[in-house]
Amino acid sequence: MTKLTDLKQRLSKNPEFATEYVKADEEYAVIEALIAARTSAHLSQAELAIRLGTTQSAIARLESGRISPSLSTLRRYAEATGTRLNVSLVAR
Repeated sequence: MTKLTDLKQRLSKNPEFATEYVKADEEYAVIEALIAARTSAHLSQAELAIRLGTTQSAIARLESGRISPSLSTLRRYAEATGTRLNVSLVAR
């Protein structure tokens, strides 16, 4: 049986895989930041949904990565969790 780390190392030699892996990793970082902001604010998804004027299921979709949020949504999410949105572009 192949270990996950061995598989990742082998697949990372493929430039196309490596590019897609980085993209996915960046998306997961955003999701982790959203969940961390909500939990640090001691809010449930339902409580956050009320603050944003939406539904708990919409928050769940946002935090699952099934939708790609707009900057406006991210700003509202940050405000509702007592955080500040900080977007930056960095050199590769």
